[in-house]
Amino acid sequence: MQLGLKASTNKNQIDDRLKYHPDVFEFHLTDQDFTSDGWQHLLKMVSYVSDQVSHIVFHHPMKWHDQRCELYTNPAINPALYRFVIQSAERLIKLAAQTNSYALVHGAYKSATSDIMTQWPTIATAQDAVFDAMSRLREIAPENVVFENGISPVYWYGDPTFEDRIIQADLPLAFDVSHAFISVQADNDALIASLKHLKPQVKHYHLVDSMGKDHDSLPLGTGLVDWQRVIGELNPAASRIYEINLADQGNCQEMMASHQYLTQIADK
Repeated sequence: MQLGLKASTNKNQIDDRLKYHPDVFEFHLTDQDFTSDGWQHLLKMVSYVSDQVSHIVFHHPMKWHDQRCELYTNPAINPALYRFVIQSAERLIKLAAQTNSYALVHGAYKSATSDIMTQWPTIATAQDAVFDAMSRLREIAPENVVFENGISPVYWYGDPTFEDRIIQADLPLAFDVSHAFISVQADNDALIASLKHLKPQVKHYHLVDSMGKDHDSLPLGTGLVDWQRVIGELNPAASRIYEINLADQGNCQEMMASHQYLTQIADK
């Protein structure tokens, strides 16, 4: 059973994960990792981890100066945020290509419709902006970038028609199970349908449980996701990590408990 763990660039966190000998390691990056000193430290940690883990993923920063790094950011309204989002994503994808890794970029996070409409006249135009950005980013290194679903009408999984657009765009995907589960309002049938529909294009999974109402990031087996069904619909060629809220960032016990749970499910 593939083991994937996640940490920041903090070496104590990294060492905690590496003692379990994961098959996949995901760096959770912040805007500070894109400063001159932060980038040099990141490169040092990448070298350190790559000596021990065969597959690495770089998670694009969630925020810049406390602003959400949304791909739908309108350059005419917030040029500074737009510049950081795009330039940092480009830089990360190039690093992923150099290190035979994945750069993970969110198609969207969680935005109220009112927030989206402050930047674009309609949700559809915001979606167009996201697809255009993803298309341009993919061209940098198509084998080294994946786009993750959020809890947002701009880019989400669970609607077959919208998923058809994703498939037609031939996007390499990251599939966050909890985000999809929340998007379909805790409907396991709809979650399974989404997993099946997008399966051929999924290259990386975030395995995380949820009650299906909000972004709760629960250990596997403590929410309402039907993992017995989910595990049979995962693309076997894709990588995966457990993206769980930790009580202590220096101790990934909730991730390891999730791995034990999934292993037991798989053995049934």
